[in-house]
Amino acid sequence: MLSFSQLEFFLAPPFPEKPAGRDAALEAVARHLLGRQGAAALAMRVQVAWSARLRTAAGRAESRSSRILLNRRLSAHGAREIDQTLRHELAHLLAQFRAGRRRIAPHGPEWRRACADLGIPGEARCHNLPFPVQRQARRYLYVCPHCRRDFPRTRPLRRTSACLACCQAFNRGQFDRRFRLQLVRA
Repeated sequence: MLSFSQLEFFLAPPFPEKPAGRDAALEAVARHLLGRQGAAALAMRVQVAWSARLRTAAGRAESRSSRILLNRRLSAHGAREIDQTLRHELAHLLAQFRAGRRRIAPHGPEWRRACADLGIPGEARCHNLPFPVQRQARRYLYVCPHCRRDFPRTRPLRRTSACLACCQAFNRGQFDRRFRLQLVRA
């Protein structure tokens, strides 16, 4: 397994933000780590990219496309955090690769085993990095005409929606126009 000092060769010094797009050095690290686990087919397909769209997540693994997206702001936290996040997301791909078509829990036993195999045993399911979160104002307010429960929304509803609690209580969980949400404030 690669040590942290060996990984520093592949990882550039931290910058405030990495430019969005693929990172060949991190892909080489990912291929090396996956190859050592006997996942050569996955290693050939894996792609690692920096994403400008991730806001609060440090990274995301997309098993269908064998792609890992990393938050650009992660680079400001140093090479150790980049390595840890890369291995965390690789564990998702490796666990799904080993499971085949069978569905697995995102942070279940298969993922924990893959984390241990990739050198991060006991990995937490969530990071605690201080990524700034920009909250959007909930400009739209919908109300259930029956129970008067409020449903604040950032964006307007695109299709007709009803109060789930009322539909479950009075119509066996099926949609009922009597409980259709009404726009109160836009």
